[in-house]
Amino acid sequence: MDLKKAMQYNNFVVIGDTLNEEKYAYKIKHELINSGYKVYSVGKELKSLNDIDEEIDIIDLCINPPTGIKLLRESKKKCKGLIIQPGAGSDEIKKFLDENHYDYMDGCLLVGIRLYGK
Repeated sequence: MDLKKAMQYNNFVVIGDTLNEEKYAYKIKHELINSGYKVYSVGKELKSLNDIDEEIDIIDLCINPPTGIKLLRESKKKCKGLIIQPGAGSDEIKKFLDENHYDYMDGCLLVGIRLYGK
């Protein structure tokens, strides 16, 4: 997965505090919406990835690692790729993603939107 490839998709999930204007999850969610992407928010709005009825293209992990791994483990949903924001990753998350054959990368989705967005 790379940012250019990620930005070619349409359905994004931002996992994090998307209700607090001070948080990066909030900023990422609104940048995606303003750029024409469809966005779901898990953490403060939806409680689980399983609450999303549509196919998920890209998950943006923008939450503390213990909560992030919990949400990923309980999910029955698949995605095409996953972006791990700075501070949201851990060895445990990467091991889980490798074992379950997820395509992922460490990166900043805000950079992806600005460089490769619609």
